[in-house]
Amino acid sequence: MEITDKKYLKEYSELIGNQIVSLISKFDFSEQMGGFEYLTKASAVFSSNIEGNSIDLNSYMNYELSKENFKVGKEIEEIENLIKAYEFAQNNKLTESNLLHCHKVFAETLLIKSKRGKYRTEQVGVFGKSGIAYLAIEPQFVEKEMKLFFSGISNLLESKLTEEEVFYFASLIHLRFAHIHPFRDGNGRAARLLEKWFIAQMLGKNFWKIPSEEFYKNNQAKYYETISLGVNFYELNYDKCLTFLEILPNCLKK
Repeated sequence: MEITDKKYLKEYSELIGNQIVSLISKFDFSEQMGGFEYLTKASAVFSSNIEGNSIDLNSYMNYELSKENFKVGKEIEEIENLIKAYEFAQNNKLTESNLLHCHKVFAETLLIKSKRGKYRTEQVGVFGKSGIAYLAIEPQFVEKEMKLFFSGISNLLESKLTEEEVFYFASLIHLRFAHIHPFRDGNGRAARLLEKWFIAQMLGKNFWKIPSEEFYKNNQAKYYETISLGVNFYELNYDKCLTFLEILPNCLKK
């Protein structure tokens, strides 16, 4: 599966894609929804929550207001590091080296220094309640897959895409990245950051404001269920990807 593949675009359009222009036109990008800085922090909090961080947005903002009254623990550091990664992405182009830099920044509490900002050198899997649910590609093939992945992103960034196509490809980028699982840890955070980074680079900085991470958090069961398309990298069935692709545009309905 290549992230430039339009195989599912027609079905996507019939399902939800043809609504995206209207959804964007109705979405409130004004400061009434929260300032840019606040919404960046919200994105980082919700993305961290998906991975098990227990600090909710209200608690984090209270910490921000009176830091002297709080003891900074690992979970606060985790969110603050992810905020820094979002801020870097907002001011830099989407490239492989810049993504690796973001990972190096936000993985400070997740991994030892030698594994931050670098692709994994070990086999990894995703585990569920009954054991391993998904086995990612072998580590010796990760770098090659990521070169192909970013070649596809580069081609898309240089293309003239409709708003519908931007959202379609952004979701494919998210999905494929999660399946490659290139890092030892932090893949989910990176996938959600990449998705929004691509949209904002294609459609404008205002699109960093869309509440995609919050929507994934609020629909976490569906998010995990639909991102799973096979038991391992070689048995992924992308013919079932539309239920995942349709989630992102729905965040515009908030």
